[in-house]
Amino acid sequence: MLSTCHVHDGPLSGWGRYPVLPCMQHDPVTVEDMVRAIESAPVIARGAGRAYGDSALQTQGVIRTKQMGRAVSLDAASGVLEAEAGASFADVLAVAVPQGWFVPVTPGTKFVTLGGAAAADVHGKNHHAAGAFGDHVLWLELMGADGNLRRCSPTEDAACFQATLGGMGLTGIIRRLALQMIPVETAWMRQETVMAPDLEAAFAAFEASQDWTYTVAWIDALAGGAAQGRTVLFRGEHARLDDLPAARRAHPLEAPARRRLSIPVNAPNLLLNRWSARAFNMAYWRAQRGKTETQLVDYDSYFYPLDAVLHWNRLYGRRGFVQYQCVLPLAASLRGLRQMLDAIRASGEGAFLAVLKLMGAQSRTGLSFPMQGYTLALDFPMTKTLPRLLHRLDAIVTAYQGRIYLAKDARMSAETFRRGYDDLENFEALRRDIGAAGVFKSHQSERLGLS
Repeated sequence: MLSTCHVHDGPLSGWGRYPVLPCMQHDPVTVEDMVRAIESAPVIARGAGRAYGDSALQTQGVIRTKQMGRAVSLDAASGVLEAEAGASFADVLAVAVPQGWFVPVTPGTKFVTLGGAAAADVHGKNHHAAGAFGDHVLWLELMGADGNLRRCSPTEDAACFQATLGGMGLTGIIRRLALQMIPVETAWMRQETVMAPDLEAAFAAFEASQDWTYTVAWIDALAGGAAQGRTVLFRGEHARLDDLPAARRAHPLEAPARRRLSIPVNAPNLLLNRWSARAFNMAYWRAQRGKTETQLVDYDSYFYPLDAVLHWNRLYGRRGFVQYQCVLPLAASLRGLRQMLDAIRASGEGAFLAVLKLMGAQSRTGLSFPMQGYTLALDFPMTKTLPRLLHRLDAIVTAYQGRIYLAKDARMSAETFRRGYDDLENFEALRRDIGAAGVFKSHQSERLGLS
């Protein structure tokens, strides 16, 4: 049969636009196309390209899956959603919210595919309450190195199922999955804002908010002295029908359409720096003071604020940026984060979009990122001096037995990786057992020394 798969060579990057690599790219239309693409191994699957670094890059073969399958079906009675892996959170929400259902866990953008979310075992603002994305996946279909589909679930081929969740595409290509959704009465969120003047107060605010389903904090990564670690904590719940004003109760599952901006070109490299970062942080902190009343916010604005600005990654210029996200064990989080904030402030690098969250218990081993403790995510414009700071942050994370998130990573060393993920022997053994080793490889996995 004649192949319908378009194959071409060209530059490719993750959402951070660093690194940029020449990659042979396959755009399969049929399952047969995908099987042929796998035969050109090593290959790695790529969904919407929203992983920040090089986890969906492979110079010898990238299989782009987003356009191959986006079908979504929902059982409105049970809330069980079945979808092809190329469907995005936006696709799912468009079907589910009008019927009174919502995704159980969501990352900070709705443009991620479900296959990518499962491969990264993404987490959201509710990890302390609901765990990671994989905790709500009922089953998945995985295309292996031999081109055959295997169905995996917590009770069927369970080892492969657990390794695939968070496995960064290294066990095979996810084709379909089923997800247990959660019921909602409205398309709105009830949000409260808590100001914390320093890091210790921020931790106290998180601890006092554990009964809330969703918690997330903006953190000023550049403030020093008594203001070190000052945060604005946003906690939220899905609004009930009686939380809405009378005018909205007739159509509670409808939210207003958002106006979207777009960044048409790359911003100048000098636009974002330590001075502009400090000025922004000061202005943001001052703007939030006094906003402690309960607010009603549509779910799109609450969960996906950055999606209102299309191509926002262009703000970091042609050099791109690195998002650095780590998690530290609960007992070590306060000491470790203080040291990290000291190092960032002393470095002179500009830190933008700094986010702090409290995570719950670890769900699985393998390459899944979450562990019980605090996770800090920071965006840094790529500069010549940035690697020095990131190596320093790596050393702090390693000293406190934390780990770095693979879906955000673009430059971690193999040593740092192996010290953070202590179940690699079992993960690599399973990859060998199912024939995935040597077939599904990314630029990241090669850099980290995975076979």
